[in-house]
Amino acid sequence: MGNNITGLKNKRIMVTGADGFIGSHLTEELVKSGSNVKAFVCYNSFNSWGWLDTVPNEIVNELEVFTGDIRDPHGVKKAMQDCDIVLHLAALIAIPFSYHSPDTYVDTNIKGTLNILQAARELNVEKVVHTSTSEVYGTARFVPITEEHPLQGQSPYSASKIGADQMAMSFYSSFGLPVSVIRPFNTYGPRQSARAVIPTIITQIASGQQSIKLGSLHPTRDFNYVKDTVNGFLAVAESDHSIGEVINIGSNYEVSIGQTVELIAELMGQKISIETEDQRLRPEKSEVERLWADNSKAKQLLGWEPMYGNIEGFKRGLGETIEWFTNPSNLSHYKAGIYNL
Repeated sequence: MGNNITGLKNKRIMVTGADGFIGSHLTEELVKSGSNVKAFVCYNSFNSWGWLDTVPNEIVNELEVFTGDIRDPHGVKKAMQDCDIVLHLAALIAIPFSYHSPDTYVDTNIKGTLNILQAARELNVEKVVHTSTSEVYGTARFVPITEEHPLQGQSPYSASKIGADQMAMSFYSSFGLPVSVIRPFNTYGPRQSARAVIPTIITQIASGQQSIKLGSLHPTRDFNYVKDTVNGFLAVAESDHSIGEVINIGSNYEVSIGQTVELIAELMGQKISIETEDQRLRPEKSEVERLWADNSKAKQLLGWEPMYGNIEGFKRGLGETIEWFTNPSNLSHYKAGIYNL
């Protein structure tokens, strides 16, 4: 499906986490479509706007950038003052880091979301789109996973996102706040953090390593190319049918980490061996063994469907991702030789 987002064109839209992987792609797409965008980025002493520092000037010049901290209710409310729609992506997302710093996940993911919801309620914002994750489902009890699947907090990260999702839905139920929860399955593509498995594989091969260090190979994932995820956000933001709903955005295609490595090596024309590294393994009960999205609700409610679904789509998305990562100026942003938490 194309971007039919005429309804967002004249809206003032704030994207939190606009400096991140998905947030930067979403911000770019909104600007291209003629929306008036405020990018909320995480304040830091380097004055870095994250991935927005790498997008073309003609995009950046159209943005209003607000540097702040999602954990600060006053700054959040100030940033949201003149906004019609808030797309809330700001979060701590690394699962390994959540094992040793869970406190920060509660502050950022739950309290940060509460700050957005409180401000939206006080300012009469037209709509809040809150970002969930397929990790809230834990290991699949049945497949494909529908939105009715039980929630299982198998890592502090997952638990904090379940808390944030429930907080968002409670504001819809308690106060009638127009909230939608978008639940993307594993997104991949240009600009993704090297912690994630696809960039881990590509950057190691691209830097000439023959032996690739990885964690578990048998778990399966439902990988979503970032363009499909962005289109999902636009569809959820635009549609009134999404209010009060939790909506999976996934490809409805299941593939193991081991198969993914083989596909990437084949696309990059390299022969490799795989070395399992203990520090990359999740604690046994914390590993999510299987994810496979049922995306029928997104199709029915929003008319959204993946353009990069199935094996052919996955290969196409991987090809575009490899092309981006193997560009030396892009690869230079990554530390391929170390394990990134």
